[in-house]
Amino acid sequence: MLRLGAHLSIAKGLLKTVAMAVEIKANTFQYFTRNPRGGAAREIPSSEIAAWQAARQEADLYPIAGHLPYTVNLGSQSDRQQEFARMVLHDDTLRVAAIGGEYLITHPGHHEGDRKAALARIIKVIKDSFLSIPDPVPMLLLETMAGQGKEIGSLEDLSYILASLDWPDRVGVCLDSAHLYAAGWDLRTPSGCRQLVRELDAKIGLERIRIMHLNDSLVSLGSRRDRHAGIGRGELGEQGIAAIVNDPFFSKLTLLLETPVSNYKEYAGEIALVKELRRTKTKS
Repeated sequence: MLRLGAHLSIAKGLLKTVAMAVEIKANTFQYFTRNPRGGAAREIPSSEIAAWQAARQEADLYPIAGHLPYTVNLGSQSDRQQEFARMVLHDDTLRVAAIGGEYLITHPGHHEGDRKAALARIIKVIKDSFLSIPDPVPMLLLETMAGQGKEIGSLEDLSYILASLDWPDRVGVCLDSAHLYAAGWDLRTPSGCRQLVRELDAKIGLERIRIMHLNDSLVSLGSRRDRHAGIGRGELGEQGIAAIVNDPFFSKLTLLLETPVSNYKEYAGEIALVKELRRTKTKS
């Protein structure tokens, strides 16, 4: 079964989010673990979690992914930002585990001029604040990035991090179609998708890749800018989205939309379009 959903808010409670997911015909979703621009986190009472567990089972909402706020920079050289990153990664791992979430996604971070030093800090934070927590915990997924500015998140970066951690089973990768396209991977054809899959297999290992943020790109191939567009309305277009969702590997991943919408209800049309494109034959 195609696992397809979108980024939704849990601000009004997990039960409200279940209703939102059902309304847009999603069978999975992602949410921010705390305010995406700050550090505030909503406390979720045990009574809400118990009701949520029953509701998600009835609605068949699996898997669920928490996403760390954008303010977290695992590679920062600032002591204050490092402490914030350590706290958020540790605490939000436990918060996602408390609701039975399967994944925790984070941007790897960015450097301030010394890429290798930032990579070393990212590796240490993951060791200290995530791998130190005993199971059961959600799988930590590092997101592929567009390469904008001093971002860390190329396939080579992620391979280096995983290898330095000795390839732990609890750490994997979340792809982002818009980021990958902006980084130079042409996903507009089946052959382009297969080329990326071969590289992912060689550098990461396909078993470690669990989720794709399915986004169209507002910017051109190789532009190294992070700008999302609505499904079929960007540079990937319907042909590119169709190539992705019909790929033998990508189609088996959990697909989550992060496209720009003014209201979550707009995701219903995009989910319907993705399902339609899933049945579309594409040219090589």
